[in-house]
Amino acid sequence: MSDSVMPRGLSPRGQTVVLLTCCLSVFVAGLDATIVNVALPSIQRALHTPVSGLQWAIDAYTLVIACLLMLSGSLADRFGRRRVFLTGLAIFSLGSLLCSIAPSLGALVAFRALQAVGGSMLNPVAMSIIATTFTEPAARARAVGAWGSVAGLSLASGPVLGGLLVSALGWRSIFWINVPVGALAMYLTKKYVPESKATRGKRFDPLGQALVVTFLGPVTAAVIEGPRHGWGSPLIVVMFVVAGASVAGLVLLEPRRSEPLVDLRFFRSPAFSGATLIALVALMTLGGFLFLNTLYLQDVRGFSPLHAGVLTIPMAAALAVCSTVSGRVVAARGPRPALVLAGLLLAAGTGLLTGAGRGTSAGYLVLAYVLFGAGCGLVGTPVTNTALSGLPRDQAGVAGAIASTCRQTGAAIGVAVCGSIVAGGSAGFVASSRAAWALLAGCGGATVLFGLISTGRWATAHAERTRAQLSAKALEMTR
Repeated sequence: MSDSVMPRGLSPRGQTVVLLTCCLSVFVAGLDATIVNVALPSIQRALHTPVSGLQWAIDAYTLVIACLLMLSGSLADRFGRRRVFLTGLAIFSLGSLLCSIAPSLGALVAFRALQAVGGSMLNPVAMSIIATTFTEPAARARAVGAWGSVAGLSLASGPVLGGLLVSALGWRSIFWINVPVGALAMYLTKKYVPESKATRGKRFDPLGQALVVTFLGPVTAAVIEGPRHGWGSPLIVVMFVVAGASVAGLVLLEPRRSEPLVDLRFFRSPAFSGATLIALVALMTLGGFLFLNTLYLQDVRGFSPLHAGVLTIPMAAALAVCSTVSGRVVAARGPRPALVLAGLLLAAGTGLLTGAGRGTSAGYLVLAYVLFGAGCGLVGTPVTNTALSGLPRDQAGVAGAIASTCRQTGAAIGVAVCGSIVAGGSAGFVASSRAAWALLAGCGGATVLFGLISTGRWATAHAERTRAQLSAKALEMTR
């Protein structure tokens, strides 16, 4: 029996419009994760904010999305994917409009969080809509491939488009672009996207949701505010204690719930656990890279937002090309070669940037950007493939949501950690940032290590046993 109430069959034209609508949503959501970075120096001057304020302008978005991804996916399955998708588009567009008129840093951070509430309803729900619209396997694979390519393109084009908008119209313009795109996506959704939902929606787990929020929120806040308040200050210590207690609560209490928000049994699969770790450390490099590189190009080198954006075009191009190549590599050779190569390229690109200074040549920077962009492009597909390889097919949506949560969490932590390293340094940005670049290079090395472990023979065999156990347990519960 299908686990979804399927929509009526659509014509090829109708399916194409649905795919276009989903691609529009992933484009604006992905774009907003990177386009703000190029505007950070302008925001800093306009709103008179310290480095920690810039960190919050980025992490308010990625952190809220990380906290709500799994909840949004389950709400869509329970109440209707089209309905939740429309709600997400409306909230995201409203948040974008409010960000464009924010009078202060506090207001900007609050409106970025509102944006993220809507953004959390876009990507996972769009994937569910695609899965229920394209029922034929080959057509579904092509649709998912197109969706993934647009996701990669949105991340890559953010710095370039942001530089153009900031230079021409000011930093507030980076939020304007979301409003007409969001309105168009809402119109297309209302007219063409059919409603669908799971035959049996997952129960809401308020305890699990609260524990996820009280883990991710305090640990990120502690890392951002640590340099300013002092790592041993009561506030920072309490934040870390709350985060630790939340992890303990997830481990001890969630397994006792019949339908937990976070099913810890998934982590029995070495392939799944390895994939979540790779998602975490690989996206730490992306979040940290975008944050540090923007401040370096504009504050240290004195480039305009447009010049800085143009200089990163090679990185964007490499990311977009390798996002497409990655799927073919995984299909032909499995996830291991792509993961190992991605990690090596991430380490090489960020490693080169440890030597960047005030007079570094453009050629040197472009080489580092191309290597880094290629690594970012290669890593996405094998992470998803590895995460799903050791789990039953009917758990793919939940597993994908957890992997996406780890991606968003990694990006938020990358910004928090790198910003704190720079803010806590006393020798100037160039000298302080070397430690941050070295940390990101280490994350690239960790990607290689986790990739080798999670795709080895032992991990593969153990993943198959975990899949069989979870499938048997699910079958037992349905009887």
